[in-house]
Amino acid sequence: MAASSVAAGILVSRIFGFAREIVFAHHFGTGALADAWRAALRIPNVLQNLLGEGTLSASFIPVYVRLLEEGREEEAGRAAGAVLGLLATVAGVLAALGAWAAPWLTALIAPGFAGDGRADILVSLLRLLFPTAGVLVVSAWALGILNSHRRFFVSYVAPALWNLAMIVAVVAAAGRGVFGADLIFAMAWGALAGGVLQLLFQLPFLFRFLKHVAPSISTRVTGVREIVTNFVPVMAARGAVNLSALVDTNLASRLLPGAVGVLGYAQMLYLLPVSLFGMSVAAAELPEMSRDRAAGVKAVRERAERAVGTVLFWLIPITAGYLVFRDEVMAIFRTGGAFAEADAIAAGVVLAAYALGLPASGTSRVLSSAFYALGNTRTPARIAYARIVVSAVVGVALMFPLDRLTVGELGLGAAGLAVGASAGAWLEFSLLRRSLAGQLSGMSLGGSRIARCLLAALVATAVGLVPRLLLPSVQPALAAAATILPVAITYLWVAHALGVSPARLQQLYQRGRRR
Repeated sequence: MAASSVAAGILVSRIFGFAREIVFAHHFGTGALADAWRAALRIPNVLQNLLGEGTLSASFIPVYVRLLEEGREEEAGRAAGAVLGLLATVAGVLAALGAWAAPWLTALIAPGFAGDGRADILVSLLRLLFPTAGVLVVSAWALGILNSHRRFFVSYVAPALWNLAMIVAVVAAAGRGVFGADLIFAMAWGALAGGVLQLLFQLPFLFRFLKHVAPSISTRVTGVREIVTNFVPVMAARGAVNLSALVDTNLASRLLPGAVGVLGYAQMLYLLPVSLFGMSVAAAELPEMSRDRAAGVKAVRERAERAVGTVLFWLIPITAGYLVFRDEVMAIFRTGGAFAEADAIAAGVVLAAYALGLPASGTSRVLSSAFYALGNTRTPARIAYARIVVSAVVGVALMFPLDRLTVGELGLGAAGLAVGASAGAWLEFSLLRRSLAGQLSGMSLGGSRIARCLLAALVATAVGLVPRLLLPSVQPALAAAATILPVAITYLWVAHALGVSPARLQQLYQRGRRR
C-alpha cells in the first residue's frame, strides 16, 4: 500500500513532467537552447541530490523512525529540527556559491559549449537554478518527515507543482510573443517559483508532526551525530551518481551539437520507470525495513525479496518496450513544433541503449535501501564509484565512433554514453547483490518468477508488433497508442495467468471479478 501511494504521487508528478517536456520539445527541440537547459538542470541538481531526498532519507529516516518506535518523540523532534537547520544552512551557502561560480562551472562541466553562445546562456540559467535547488533540498526534509509517518502521497505528488509552474511560465511567455533565450529564462523563473510552491504545499500536512521540532544547527542533539555519520557515506554514494551525470554532460558537450538535448529526452523516459517502480518501492520499504531490522535479518531479507520481485515485474516489460517500440514511445514529443522526426529517431536510439540497464538500475535502488536499513551506508557508496569508472570507460570508448553515425544533423554519440551507463548499472547490481547476500543469508531474487515475467513480456511484445505492421501511416501519437496499449494489456493478462502479479494487483483483479 505504501509503495502504491509513492507510485501514485510520482505518477501524477511525472505526468506533469511529461507535459513539461512536451511543451519544452515543442518550443526548443534539440537545438542550442535545449543543450543549455539540460546542462543547467544537471549542474545544480548535484546540490539537490547530494543533500536532498535520497541521501537524507537513507541517513535520517532510520534514526528518526527508531526514536519514534522507542517512544522518544521529543528527542525525534529535536533531531528533526537540528537536521532542518543544518540542511538549510549548508544548502543556502552552497546554492549561493554555485550561482557565484557559474562561469567557472560552465567552463569545467560543459567545455564544448565555449564559443557558440550556449555557454553564456548556461551561466545565466545557473544563477536562477542554483537557488531553486537549495529550496528543493529543504523540501526533501519535509518528505523525510512525511515518509517516516507513512504519509507518502503528499510528498511525492508535490513536485507536480514544480513542473506545472514551468509549464505555465513558458506558455504564458510564449503567448506574449516571447521566444528564444528569453523564453528559456522564463522557464527558469518558473522553476524557481515551482520549487517554492513544492515546499509550501507540504507544510499543512507537516504541522501535526512538528510538535517537538525546533530548528537548530546543533550536532549534540540525540541522534544527530549518528545521522551525520550515516549521511557522509550516503552522500558519497549519491556523489557517485552526480559525478557520473556531470561526466556524461562534459562528454556529451564535446559531441555534435544537440547531443546534450537528445540525452535529456532519453533520460526523461528512462528515469520514469526507475522513479515509478524502483524509487517508489525503495522509498516505501526503507522505513519498513528499518522497523523490520529489530525482528532480525530474516524479516529484512523477505521484505527485500518481495520488493525486488515487484520492481522487476514492471521493469522487465518496459525494458522490452523501450527496445522494440522506441519510435512509438518517442512520438509523445512530436507535436508539430521544433522536435522533428530525426530528433525522435536519435533520441529513441539513446533510449534503447539506456533500457539495456533498466532492470539493474531499478533493482539496485531496493538493494541499496536494504543496506541502509541494516545500518550499512558505506558498501553502496564504494560500489557506486566502481560503477562510475565502468560507465565512463565504456562510454568514452563508444561515443566518438558512434557520433560519426548521424540522423539528420544529430550524431549518435550520446548512445555510447547510454550504453556505458547500462554497463555500469549491471556492475552495480551484481556487486550489491553479492555483498547483500553476505548479510542476508539465503537471499533469492526469484529466478523462476523472473522467467515467467520475461515470457509474458515476449508475448506482449509480439502482440504489439501486429498493429505496427498492419496500421497505415497515421499521426505519431495515435500510432503509439495503438501499439503500446495492447502491449500493456497483454502483459498484465499473461502475467496474471502465469501467477506472477504482485499481491496488490491480484487484489484488484479479484475485486474486478466480484463486480
